[in-house]
Amino acid sequence: MARYTGPKNRLARASARDLGLKTNTVKLDRRIGVPPGQHGPKGRRGKSSDYSLQLKEKQKVRWMYGILERQFRHYFEEARKNPAATGTRMLQLLEMRLDNIVYRAGLAPTRTAARQYVSHGHVLVNGKKVDIPSYQMRSGETVSLDAKMLETPTVKELLENKKIDIPKWLERKAAVGKVVREPEREELDGDISEQLIVEYYSR
Repeated sequence: MARYTGPKNRLARASARDLGLKTNTVKLDRRIGVPPGQHGPKGRRGKSSDYSLQLKEKQKVRWMYGILERQFRHYFEEARKNPAATGTRMLQLLEMRLDNIVYRAGLAPTRTAARQYVSHGHVLVNGKKVDIPSYQMRSGETVSLDAKMLETPTVKELLENKKIDIPKWLERKAAVGKVVREPEREELDGDISEQLIVEYYSR
């Protein structure tokens, strides 16, 4: 399946926030608030339309989770079955992706790296290899890395880092993460306006 392979900092600057796509953000930190283009912050920028705001929010979340438009639309249609909380359900489905769980459990430095770990067959779900990044995890399931990945310096450093913030809906013991339950909305990224995405697809 095709995916974006261009400069990740370009996506972050377009979203005006760090999307967590890279581990070294020194260069990004200097430019995150500077609009792209020759004139940067001095360039004329009119008021954004409702459509523009909705599109930017949709693109931001899509880039954050590293998925393409067709798959993102699929998540929205699945979430639409719950009309009372479509936006929240969509975010829950995205958070329960296997590659995101690997990242959230502190087994990979970024979602991009987590996706690569899964695609290359280094991730185990309930002790069995699963190489589908979009695999939907369920409550009670465990995730871990194979012996080869556990020996890599990056993973060793992550496992030794006591400051990594593991969400309350997950738990990790040693190198094994477990999904305790689905996340509540207040436990998800507060900088996401899911209502704008619902409005975009409801036009």
